Amino acid sequence: MLLNARRAVIGVIGTGAVAGAMLFTGAGSALADPPNCTAADLAGVASGVSAATSAYLFTHPDVNNFFSGLQGKSRDDMRTEVTSYMDANPQVKAELTAIRQPLADIRARCGDAGAPAGAVAAEGLAGAPN
Repeated sequence: MLLNARRAVIGVIGTGAVAGAMLFTGAGSALADPPNCTAADLAGVASGVSAATSAYLFTHPDVNNFFSGLQGKSRDDMRTEVTSYMDANPQVKAELTAIRQPLADIRARCGDAGAPAGAVAAEGLAGAPN
């Protein structure tokens, strides 16, 4: 159960980042990548965010239990429940937003520069509930 919950949370955060990393590798060599905007950079940031999220969930069992309870629900149901939970728990929302900030930063810095048009959208975090 815990492994499945971790997969769900990490999937929400990391799936888009990995897809974005793969799209970054598709950028033509004729377009120079901005510094620190390679697929390896994005993957490194995503792995750091994933590790920090895991540590946060292990040290906040109530939040971990909430996300574990999302297993098996539809994406729409998950999105609704996460939004409601975050609205009711602003400190958790702020802490998880801070953990995700490095992904937002690399997207803002690198997302449009030299990346295929779909890379920013593929990252998946722009539309994720805060």
